[in-house]
Amino acid sequence: MSTRVDGDAAGSARPGGVKLDRVVIRFAGDSGDGMQLTGDRFTSEAAAFGNDLSTMPNFPAEIRAPQGTIPGVSSFQVHFADYDILTPGDRPDVLVAMNPAALKANIADLPAGGTLIVNTDEFVKRNLTKVGYDANPLDDDSLAPYQVHQVAMATLTQGALADTGLGKKDAERCKNMFALGLLSWMYHRPTEGTERFLREKFAKKPDIAEANVLAFRAGYYYGETTEAFAVTYQVAPAKLATGTYRQITGNTALAYGIVAAGQQSKLPVLLGTYPITPASDILHELSKYKQFGITTFQAEDEIAGICAALGASYGGALGVTSTSGPGVALKSETIGLGVMTELPLLVIDVQRGGPSTGLPTKTEQADLLQAMFGRNGESPVPVVAPQSPADCFAAAIEATHIALKYRTPVLLLSDGAIANGSEPWLIPDVADLPDLSVEFATEPNAPDGTFWPYLRDQETLARAWAVPGTPGLQHRIGGLEKADGSGNISYDPDNHDRMVRLRQAKIDGIEVPDLTVDDPSGKARVLVLGWGSSYGPIGAAARRVRKLGHAVAQAHLRNLNPFPKNLGDVLKSYDKVVVPEMNLGQLALLLRGRYLVDVISYTKVAGLPFKAEELQDVLTDIVKGVDAA
Repeated sequence: MSTRVDGDAAGSARPGGVKLDRVVIRFAGDSGDGMQLTGDRFTSEAAAFGNDLSTMPNFPAEIRAPQGTIPGVSSFQVHFADYDILTPGDRPDVLVAMNPAALKANIADLPAGGTLIVNTDEFVKRNLTKVGYDANPLDDDSLAPYQVHQVAMATLTQGALADTGLGKKDAERCKNMFALGLLSWMYHRPTEGTERFLREKFAKKPDIAEANVLAFRAGYYYGETTEAFAVTYQVAPAKLATGTYRQITGNTALAYGIVAAGQQSKLPVLLGTYPITPASDILHELSKYKQFGITTFQAEDEIAGICAALGASYGGALGVTSTSGPGVALKSETIGLGVMTELPLLVIDVQRGGPSTGLPTKTEQADLLQAMFGRNGESPVPVVAPQSPADCFAAAIEATHIALKYRTPVLLLSDGAIANGSEPWLIPDVADLPDLSVEFATEPNAPDGTFWPYLRDQETLARAWAVPGTPGLQHRIGGLEKADGSGNISYDPDNHDRMVRLRQAKIDGIEVPDLTVDDPSGKARVLVLGWGSSYGPIGAAARRVRKLGHAVAQAHLRNLNPFPKNLGDVLKSYDKVVVPEMNLGQLALLLRGRYLVDVISYTKVAGLPFKAEELQDVLTDIVKGVDAA
């Protein structure tokens, strides 16, 4: 669903209510309670209404965690506002807890005075004991700091569905829609879109569809008729640039970017991949677009997936593979083969916590050094990192442009926060997309009348790309070292030295935009530099620091190899450079080694994104220290 915005977004809902500029809501429950669907539907209605928004789904790591336990808690946080926002919010203003485990896992994040809505039906002794509650927190003073609303959601849902003929278990499953209806009433969200969605989603089971609609309405009318909720709230549409928007996740945006890249390059696309969390949705999404020349191949393992993708590139297509960190380890030899054969290949790494299997459903930025150096020999590859879910579309096109123009594998580093998070995406005009078309070799290029695959373009150092079977262009490529020009196998030491340096020079010579710095005051002495999904928390923290009256500059890297040519000059123009990363300081290590700048590394490896509040505190202390020196 997309929304047209003309200057000021136009939403429609009933009038009245306390006006707020922003709200953060977190839905939390058991992994079978439908919290992801509930949060996604609330988000969709906020997007259609015209709010700016950012989301953070949080999944259990275990596929079948024991019901009612803390490891099985699933949550979905949505931050929506009447102005441009950068993060899903540090803490929820409203916590919806569907059971004791959800309450215990999330209550520490709810600030004093926050709204807590609890499904009381699940607060029985057995469930309380599972998570270590000696007494029911609803009956003592432990929740006194919060505005607590106790709602028997399961009982009320079953009552609303009593005449539908559904069994008790099926009726109770609809309680998430009761919660959604209640929150939709509290925040003046339109209801038509959700009812339409439910009827479409369960079109093959109309009785289930109508049950969910009835539960949704029951929650809405409960809010309207009960005296427990005396106040409702309004968050106006945001002022956004004119255009057509849709809510989009990072994985979906990557998939769309790949489709667009195929169209703009006029090449067939093959995604050779193996399902892995959190990258699997790229495969799921791309499988829908055969009409655009997209072929998706779910291979038997990671190695087969990338080999198929590289084979497609050898045959004249755009080869793509998607994975996460453990898969990159398995794909490393074939990435090296792509470096040696100098074929375009897009390798998408949706980073997650490691090492080994690590934290499959949690986010991290710890694959940067793996992307840079995780292959044998000197195997340089470009590295591109999107900064947000919507930015994934443009990043996929940029990575494809580099791969095709310079004939090289490209690592695109997304991460779990970007992949599963969502935000409004301004749908671009197709006429504004870059031309990615390539010219294949069609005739011999060597002095002896044959085809030499390693004769290079003097500007880009890219070799010629010949589709197998082109008459007169028989040639040899493979994993063994190539003779410069002819491509014949060569063990000559001088030739190897020359080819290694040529491959490195090709990557070093890739044209990337200069780094831009956001410094409204023009007087900042401290620069905070980030990459990937740290963009939102860094930007939000910088805004807070500036509101406190301090000057701080912000810059963000999309191109991590090669770095922007002006990066060194930018770093040396500030007294202090702070680099927050969700790893142990990988970008900081590269910057220190390359530019001899003693950057301040601030790191976090908790499986969760930075909070703007924590970065605000770090930056404020550093700025104060510099100003006092």
